[in-house]
Amino acid sequence: MDNLYSTLINQTFNFPQEGFEVKDDELYFNDIPLMDIIKQYGTPLRISYLPKIGSQIQKAKRLFNVAMAKVDYKGKYVYCYCTKSSHFSFVLDEVLKNDVHIETSSAFDLQIIKEQFQKKALDKDTYIICNGYKRQTYKQNICELINDGFNVIPVLDHLDEIDYYKKHSKAEKVNFGIRISTEEEPSFTFYTSRLGIRNSEIMNLYNEKIKPNPRFDLKLLHFFINTGIKDTIYYWTELNKCLNIYKELREVCPGLDSLNIGGGMPIKNSLGFEYDYEYMIEEIVAQIKSFCEQNEIPEPNIFTEFGSFTVGESGATLYSIVDQKKQNDRETWYFIDSSFITTLPDTWGINQRFILLAINNWDKPYGPVNLGGMTCDSMDYYNTEAHTNQVFLPIIDKNQKQPQYIGFFHTGAYQEALSGYGGTQHCLIPAPKHVLIDRDEDGKISTRLFAKEQSYKSMLKILGY
Repeated sequence: MDNLYSTLINQTFNFPQEGFEVKDDELYFNDIPLMDIIKQYGTPLRISYLPKIGSQIQKAKRLFNVAMAKVDYKGKYVYCYCTKSSHFSFVLDEVLKNDVHIETSSAFDLQIIKEQFQKKALDKDTYIICNGYKRQTYKQNICELINDGFNVIPVLDHLDEIDYYKKHSKAEKVNFGIRISTEEEPSFTFYTSRLGIRNSEIMNLYNEKIKPNPRFDLKLLHFFINTGIKDTIYYWTELNKCLNIYKELREVCPGLDSLNIGGGMPIKNSLGFEYDYEYMIEEIVAQIKSFCEQNEIPEPNIFTEFGSFTVGESGATLYSIVDQKKQNDRETWYFIDSSFITTLPDTWGINQRFILLAINNWDKPYGPVNLGGMTCDSMDYYNTEAHTNQVFLPIIDKNQKQPQYIGFFHTGAYQEALSGYGGTQHCLIPAPKHVLIDRDEDGKISTRLFAKEQSYKSMLKILGY
């Protein structure tokens, strides 16, 4: 029987596939020879492949525009990037090359907007959609941008939030959005999202606090499902509820012209991932179009706030296997040269699965293993995949000259922020190096070190030593 690792992957999945192929028994990620990167920078290592960010944006734009053209949709499509997925300057720089807009969730987000404006990466016509619960500093920063002429839309998340803008905004016109507090899936431990305005209070909010003020306009209705955009009865039911609220508001508010369907477009978390982007987007556009025709109202502009979809597939995290243990007759442990808790916190926090592949030794036999991190925490492990309850990797021969390297892929969203990038780490395991990978117009690959491996001095300084 052929029990090579390469045979396992080729027989289990449709492989090679977009973004992944093997040459000379070594893995290439988006045509990048990962072993060359490892030889130059070592492990553990974060990498960000910048061209993937723009290609994801263009993919979504193309799919929405084609879907709209098919049904002669009258509204326009507006792509917003959800900054909380990754706030790095190199991410925003790539995002803003693609004629897109921004969605924010905190006061400090707006300082990033100011930085990007100073760099002329965006202008005052760029939509700044401000979501989330807003404490005073956030509302203050929103008003500063409004008063300075930026195209800001605060999305009201609380009934009293608008009172601050009434007092502190000076612009002749202030555009608002309202977030609907959607019902959650039955599997949740609560029924209704804590975010947004409950359905029964939306009309009163408009009639009592927006309509009477000649400076205020309601322009956007915001709708977001926590579990993302999926072809389920739950999703289509919630979308239909949102459309009915839009209709009711549109009858009394002719200036309302935009519907924000939020984010949550899935990304590939397994080589067996299947998701029909074209079908879902065409169905969303067609349902909105059909609803508006039946109710004789204009089709709204469609906003999306894609975060993970934008940046997730650009990231990878690479490790060396530094040791192995056989703890009983059935379980073999491979130890990585870092920690899952500190580098991929979603793997233990929400049991998130990423694409896991060996980087070298594809011509070696494989076996089932558990992966363990370097901390002394019992939860610092990874032993299941999205498609199976076991992890399979090449069997390590103690006499082999080259270490076994592995990679977790499509890790570019949220992991750095959740792990406290640049801060203290669990068991004081240092944060890994971070390398940016780009291509020029001729396709030539270039790399640069964005962050060194964390030093003990920087960590001790944070701790007050």
